Amino acid sequence: MPDKLIQQQLLAARYGADQQPENIIWNTQIAGLLRHRSVRNFTDRPLPAGWLETLVAAAQSASTSSNLQQWSVVAVTEPSLKAQVRMLAAGDNGLANGYIEQAPAILLWIADLSRNHAITSADGLYPQVHDYLDAFLMSSVDAALAAQNATVAAESIGLGTVYIGAARNKAKELAELINLPERSYVVCGLLIGWPDDRHPGDIRPRLPQSVVAHHNRYQADGLDTQIDRYEAVFHAFREGLGMKDKTWKQAVQSAAVSLEYMDGRQNLREMLEKSGFGFK
Repeated sequence: MPDKLIQQQLLAARYGADQQPENIIWNTQIAGLLRHRSVRNFTDRPLPAGWLETLVAAAQSASTSSNLQQWSVVAVTEPSLKAQVRMLAAGDNGLANGYIEQAPAILLWIADLSRNHAITSADGLYPQVHDYLDAFLMSSVDAALAAQNATVAAESIGLGTVYIGAARNKAKELAELINLPERSYVVCGLLIGWPDDRHPGDIRPRLPQSVVAHHNRYQADGLDTQIDRYEAVFHAFREGLGMKDKTWKQAVQSAAVSLEYMDGRQNLREMLEKSGFGFK
């Protein structure tokens, strides 16, 4: 169990000095979760033997709806293939996400209805449930839960990770590159590697618990005041890293109004429908 000073440091990093929740139940695993940070700089140290088997075992220990296990993962480690993944994730400009090539591996987490669709169809049955939105959502949630378990496992052995939502930028092209079957798509990528301690990622502060946690019924009163308090913590974080001055509200608004932010993901539904996903 971490000592009191470490506990205080973790909570201050995650919430700021003045908005820390009280009564946290501490153990090693909870402390590990609070230490989570995105890593975008990796060393060239090889991954340890058994890394993939370990992460997949952790992923398969995540909850999965009705034990249907509607997810798969593709581990991309071959440098030239990884470079192509990077180019697709970079969107139209082809310049972003250079750390994809630096990391020794990227795990592509797949919402995968193809396996269960084939099992059902092979016996002459019609898998009509797969024509509905809930099947898409169920498989996507399964993939996300598996990915998060793998992230926790990776961090527990000292590896660094960062999610790559931009893996959906060119969803059709990425599916073709890694030979995905119909009724499957890459939900996200996850980089895996040893963190470069010369350029450590920092723990990013989150909203106060009062904004996201509700008791019995949703309560949005006082949101503006609470966001203003968070902005001070957000500003201090960015200033400490030498990042350009931008409020969290501006970041939220930019992500909501600009199709440039989507960088190709606005075409995702068309790709999914062509791949056989239904949205009834």
